[in-house]
Amino acid sequence: AIFFMIYIVSVVFAMFRIITALFLRDTLAVAASDAEYAIQQRMRQSKKYADEMLDFFYAADTSHDGFLTLKEFENMLTDDKVKTWLSIMEIDVVEAGEFF
Repeated sequence: AIFFMIYIVSVVFAMFRIITALFLRDTLAVAASDAEYAIQQRMRQSKKYADEMLDFFYAADTSHDGFLTLKEFENMLTDDKVKTWLSIMEIDVVEAGEFF
């Protein structure tokens, strides 16, 4: 009878350990996919930010020579839409002048 009780206790303990391991594995898999998703989102956000900055510089280049002069840049900063866009991009107009 004692052997049978030890057997039952050890089998139940082993089953609990297996079930716990399965839940832990699934939880870690979900956590890993969440981290990968966050990385992908951050990379997309960075690319979008870079594309918007590139569009800004193309629009500021009024001479269309492929170069942005300080005068062209300062002229662009006088536009209220540009100031609003820069504030949305979390760039202060004073800081924007430091690009040069």
